[in-house]
Amino acid sequence: MGIPEKIKAIQDEIHKTQINKATEFHVGLLKAKIAKLKREQEQNIHGRTVHTGGENAGFDVRKAGDATVVLIGLPSVGKSTLLNRLTNAKSRVASYQFTTLTAIPGMMDYRGAKIQVLDLPGIIEGAAAGKGFGRRVISVARGADLVLLILDVFQPQHIGLLKRELAEAGIKLDERPPDVVIEKTSTGGLSINCQVPIKMEERMVKEIARVYGIHNGRIIIREPGLTDDQLIDVLSENRVYTKSLVLLNKIDLVNQGFIKEVQSQIGNNFIPVSADANVNIDAVKEAIYNKLDFIRIYMRPKGGETDYKEPMIVQNGSTVQDICNKIHRSMTRNFKYGMVWGKSAKFAGQKVGLDHVMYDEDVLTIVKNPGAL
Repeated sequence: MGIPEKIKAIQDEIHKTQINKATEFHVGLLKAKIAKLKREQEQNIHGRTVHTGGENAGFDVRKAGDATVVLIGLPSVGKSTLLNRLTNAKSRVASYQFTTLTAIPGMMDYRGAKIQVLDLPGIIEGAAAGKGFGRRVISVARGADLVLLILDVFQPQHIGLLKRELAEAGIKLDERPPDVVIEKTSTGGLSINCQVPIKMEERMVKEIARVYGIHNGRIIIREPGLTDDQLIDVLSENRVYTKSLVLLNKIDLVNQGFIKEVQSQIGNNFIPVSADANVNIDAVKEAIYNKLDFIRIYMRPKGGETDYKEPMIVQNGSTVQDICNKIHRSMTRNFKYGMVWGKSAKFAGQKVGLDHVMYDEDVLTIVKNPGAL
């Protein structure tokens, strides 16, 4: 029996099982087994892709700019028109499905930041399992700093499908990684250190860990209300946690009353836009910029003047090492120390290492090792 057949058999067993207090332990283990099988399946697929070549033609887009944003939606929701409005791209536009067959990049210049925006082929139900261009689209989305979920104003219910397909592929939107630390050892058995109340029995934590081959060590749980799904996410080690924005497109075709009806269906956490009629595009740009949470770092050459005209744009939480890598891949290797002026420094000109976290409008000098080019 192959991996897909094993997954299907376990899913069928879950569907036949009535979920209650008596069965939740059994169901939790079944979900862990499915997640482990899916991880193995993904590893097998990625291995074959490396050797076959050409299968991902058009989807290998080099990341550029200060951040990368991807447009995710069903076919014909207006992603290509939106890309053309946001950037200088020339993505092909038509009124039939699957007009976009590759990843089309564009660059959005906004408030000093260069933001790469990728128009991807529309995904359909079953994308995470490989239907349509699903796997290739989702593999690009995994590397994005922000996901834009594009909805057709007449089909707002598809928000659930998009989030479900991304979650099935290990992309967690607007969540943070569960605060769980796993320390593996070679002997001594498995101990659980719960520092907060959780929604699982200790026995289930141990059994799910054993599904992933962890029989010795310590699991430290600081995530309040930890669920079996969250523990599986941690053990799978292939989840990515990404921010998102929801855009409701084609609002020029409806009235305000219709939009209020949509709000009653999916809430009001979306930006109403019309890519075709150029409505609210500036609001989308501002929302993208704010969601990416940029900070400005002013560079000062050693012995020189600070460049306040063209700051380096990086995301909040960036370290000196992140900035070195952005300047040039050899900068980290040649790094001796940094000097910082600003809010993150204890005093002006503080010497710092690569792990120092920078704040908005800090000034940074990078000092390289003697003899480094």
